[in-house]
Amino acid sequence: MKIEVGGFVVLLISGTASIDENGRSVHIGDFRAQMRRTLANITGLLASEGCTWRDIVRTTCYLRDIDRDYEAFNEERTAFFNTEELDPLPASTCIQAILCRPELLVEIEAIAICRTNSPPEQATMMNERSQKQKG
Repeated sequence: MKIEVGGFVVLLISGTASIDENGRSVHIGDFRAQMRRTLANITGLLASEGCTWRDIVRTTCYLRDIDRDYEAFNEERTAFFNTEELDPLPASTCIQAILCRPELLVEIEAIAICRTNSPPEQATMMNERSQKQKG
């Protein structure tokens, strides 16, 4: 979901997982590969709106088996964030959950906030008032 407010775009990226272009689950049984595909899918969604991982302010991460997979999750996420040179890191919560498909091992939601290319509505209105006063 995309929300435009005062010169900013807020992207609410719902649960994204290891799904290919045709909607099929990929990397079944391979947690690390599913994690990398999930991050790549989010990267693509961000890019489609002119945003990057630097615009992510919050993630919620769902693992099917947190006891088994958290260490691998944290290693993959840390390596990815280091590659993206993120500083500060987005706020994040990790939860164990039953995911929408039994073969999926990880799902991530994200919230991004980035500037639009157009000026904020309020600034535009103020500029129009200023022009009227001068003319």
